[in-house]
Amino acid sequence: MLKVSGLDVFYGDAQALDGVSLEVAEGSIVAIVGANGAGKTSLIRTIAGINRPARGQIHFRGLDIAGAPSYKVCDLGIGQVAEGRQVFPTLSVSENLDMGAMLPRARATRERNRERVLDLFPRLRERLSQAAGTLSGGEQQMLAIGRCLMGAPELVMFDEPSLGLAPTVVQQVLATIRDLNREGLTCVLVEQNVAVSLRLAARAYVLENGRVTLSGTGKELLADDRVRQAYLGM
Repeated sequence: MLKVSGLDVFYGDAQALDGVSLEVAEGSIVAIVGANGAGKTSLIRTIAGINRPARGQIHFRGLDIAGAPSYKVCDLGIGQVAEGRQVFPTLSVSENLDMGAMLPRARATRERNRERVLDLFPRLRERLSQAAGTLSGGEQQMLAIGRCLMGAPELVMFDEPSLGLAPTVVQQVLATIRDLNREGLTCVLVEQNVAVSLRLAARAYVLENGRVTLSGTGKELLADDRVRQAYLGM
């Protein structure tokens, strides 16, 4: 579904990604693992069309989208739940959801997608008129996921979805991602909880200093001594 080949990304003279290649099969969860500063968010932002690569290709369903503007990438069916949630704080929950449905691909199914989101997150239904900035962190993460789903994506990239959330809320968020995947949504997961993300993932990649240094199934990397020592404290 998604294939990244030889991706190089720079911020000025600093290289953030160096020859990164990976594949995401349709209907799978793929985890991207690495320390802070390894290039995980740079990779997500480049696929999403926010960063422009210096070299390399990004194919989505066979179409090379490397360097395409983010609004075109979104309308092709690639959604992003950004790190830090990034809801519109002064807009209501309802208005935030409406913002997610502005893509041409999503307009015809707006009401159906809205009901799906509110069924998925009943707490949002209770707070439709409430300003998004007054929600708890967990509720804002629900809203960020819901807003993304309003765009009718076929693939969603989750960037640190559990960051700053209470442990019980983390479990709810990760369970939601698992359930969405079981419904057929393809997911790319960047998650600080490495053990959980590897258990969820069909395939995983380890990024170090902008390069892919390990790849395999989630189970294989979970059992790899290098991963266990570097990220699991074992």
